[in-house]
Amino acid sequence: MRLRTITLVYSIMVIAVICVGMFLYKNDAHVDVNMTDIHKSSVEIQKEYLSGKDVSAIEKEYDCSVIFETSRSYEEELWQAIGNGSIVLDLRDDSEMIIGKMIFSEQEAAYSRDRIRLWIVVAVVCGTVILMGYVLLIYAGQNIVKPFAKMQKFAGEVAKGNLDFKLPMIKNNYFGAFTESFDILREELKKAREQEYLANQSKKELVAELSHDIKTPLSTISANCELISVTSSDAAVLKRVDVISGKTQTIEQLVDNLFHATLEELTVLKVEPVEESTTVITDMIDNMSSYGEIEVANEIPGCLVWMDKLRFNQVIDNILYNSYKYAGTAIQITYEDKADGIVIRIADSGPGVSDEELPLITEKFFRGKNSSGKQGSGLGLFLAKNFMGEMRGDMTCYNRDGFVVELFLRKV
Repeated sequence: MRLRTITLVYSIMVIAVICVGMFLYKNDAHVDVNMTDIHKSSVEIQKEYLSGKDVSAIEKEYDCSVIFETSRSYEEELWQAIGNGSIVLDLRDDSEMIIGKMIFSEQEAAYSRDRIRLWIVVAVVCGTVILMGYVLLIYAGQNIVKPFAKMQKFAGEVAKGNLDFKLPMIKNNYFGAFTESFDILREELKKAREQEYLANQSKKELVAELSHDIKTPLSTISANCELISVTSSDAAVLKRVDVISGKTQTIEQLVDNLFHATLEELTVLKVEPVEESTTVITDMIDNMSSYGEIEVANEIPGCLVWMDKLRFNQVIDNILYNSYKYAGTAIQITYEDKADGIVIRIADSGPGVSDEELPLITEKFFRGKNSSGKQGSGLGLFLAKNFMGEMRGDMTCYNRDGFVVELFLRKV
């Protein structure tokens, strides 16, 4: 609950208590009157009046007032006395005829004085309680609520990543050591972030340097391929050289991507599908015949599909390489024409993948039990599925007399 709400509730409660107290005080107010003493006084006044004593002396002696019916202000004084709560008794003559009234007003005056004194005491006590309550609320707000509010703001800024937001220290505050610990934590987080940034920078620089070093032998390979293409007339040699040259270009493009992505960041590699003819897929398959025997069951349907040639070439390369590495059998490729796209079914005749591992083979860094002793990073099928999704297509894997991968390319 906020301090303002607490203060408002406290004020309402204090006002309510005061109002209830005044109401009860007003309704329960009464005067305790000793009627025995007043009766004795009235008897004595009656005797002394009949004995001829002066009325003024009687009034002074018994602290009362005597009014006679013959007085012009008799009615006015009588009703005023009754309204003030005074005690009024009859004054009689020798024949027991009422000739006036004896008014005892001391009890009413004492009662009024008591009420005033009581009201002053109540007002002082309530004022003191209210003042002490507000002083306590102000103290709690400055020394407890306000520091917590600052820490709440500090936590919010740190959560946003603003590690330059300092938490101010307050001397002689109960939470001084607490806030200091939080600020030390902020400093450590800031240092850790700076170290992480420097580490990432070093990693990227290392990747850039390795990419540059890799390009050097690739350039040499490309130059030799061009030289062989010019000097050789052997058709088989020229075909192999074309495959090597194509692979070299693919590697060069992949190396360029390494300038902007590390191994853990490969999923952010750009995939830019454009309209491509399915005929380019035939060339990709032909260029990968070096992996082993590839049997194409039928011709690919001619149409336009959404494809990123570089990424799809990687997909085909990864799948064929995995089949060659783990199955070691001939690879069958079948094309199927559908209304919204084409399906490329790539199957081998190996043992397939176990049922418990099949749902996991496209997960990042996952490698099956049969991968022992074989090089790999567990990224091939993961990247293939990711690239197919980015090209508006799909990839599914299952077992059917071997391991089967289906690639779906959506038609334009």
